[in-house]
Amino acid sequence: MLERARRLLVSLPVLIALAAALPASAQRSFVAFESGHVRPLALDGTLLYVVNTPDNHLEIFQTSLSGLTRIGSVQVGMEPVSVAVAVSQNEVWVVNHLSDSVSIVDVSVPAAPKVTRTLLVGDEPRDIVFAQARAFITTAHRGQHRTHASISGVTGAGDPQLTTAGVSRADIWVFDAASPGAGFGGTPLEIIELFGDTPRALATDGSTVYAAIFHSGNQTAVVSEGIVCDGFGAAPCAGDGVTSPNGLGGGNLPGGNPGPSTNHEILDAPEVGLVVQYDNTSGEWRDEGGRNWSNGIRFTLLDLDVFAIDATTLNETANFDHVGTILFNMAVNPVNGNLYVTNVESPNLTRFEGPGTFGPSPTTVQGHLSEARITVIEPGSGTMDARHLNKHIDYGVLPAP
Repeated sequence: MLERARRLLVSLPVLIALAAALPASAQRSFVAFESGHVRPLALDGTLLYVVNTPDNHLEIFQTSLSGLTRIGSVQVGMEPVSVAVAVSQNEVWVVNHLSDSVSIVDVSVPAAPKVTRTLLVGDEPRDIVFAQARAFITTAHRGQHRTHASISGVTGAGDPQLTTAGVSRADIWVFDAASPGAGFGGTPLEIIELFGDTPRALATDGSTVYAAIFHSGNQTAVVSEGIVCDGFGAAPCAGDGVTSPNGLGGGNLPGGNPGPSTNHEILDAPEVGLVVQYDNTSGEWRDEGGRNWSNGIRFTLLDLDVFAIDATTLNETANFDHVGTILFNMAVNPVNGNLYVTNVESPNLTRFEGPGTFGPSPTTVQGHLSEARITVIEPGSGTMDARHLNKHIDYGVLPAP
């Protein structure tokens, strides 16, 4: 045993030398899995602040007509994804997605920035904006940092109630920008709860803060296979031997899967569940053929995507639905106050990805998995206009040119 250890110690320097001598092409490449950026850049005059996500740093550049010059750098929390210039103009606040924190960086000397405070917030914070001398930060509601002693008595703090019905999953932490709290982790003025899961983007016109739910959905759900009737396109039945939640209420289900029941090789298709979408007009869950599956899904589903919050009172003043399936970022038009929301809309009811030539109602998502859009919201009237960014594509041509 001692001899084996001695040989290992003798050979260790040799192994290190061999590794150092390997050419660069022989070394393993580095794969980054860092969190996605939300607001990675902030420009203040000629100073550009940039989050260096894989290295957990804030980088500072001097801009000029000739290009960029890196003049400062400081370590912040883990995986920063957003940065914003504070009202004081001598601070920038950095949102750390993995650390569940916000780093307040003193940039009065840009070449020597330093972190002066670390605020603890909710789970996986994403974005930050300033309005009415307050900082607004989007976080998921999963319980992290919601019970530490310094935020006792704050509206929205305390028991995370992760399994309590009716408790929203989307939080916005609000801090006084000039005085974020003297205790450990800071003390928020309030934690605003929104109806949604995982908020992401923020935007403001100075008096109103807009918050968007990231995976807001488009009111689609799945009827489980155990409730869809056996067979394909069959007559109405009482379900596939399974009683739906709260019973069927004396009503039948509309039949089996729409089909096709076989593939092009005449092999039987498996029994599977079915995607349905909530019809706001009728209050019913309908499949691609318009059949009512409400006896199989005993709940309703809202589609609230964007929320307006008064930056002074911190009250929700309006919300907007049917903006998109996944919402990315937002910006307020400084001229007319309209809100621009980048998003994608997904045709979830379309079930196939083949060429769209087989079956009683051939459909396909080939080349049409989603539509990239910008939805323009007029906050005063609530009217919306979704602009498809790839209108030049003819989805009727397969394969897509």
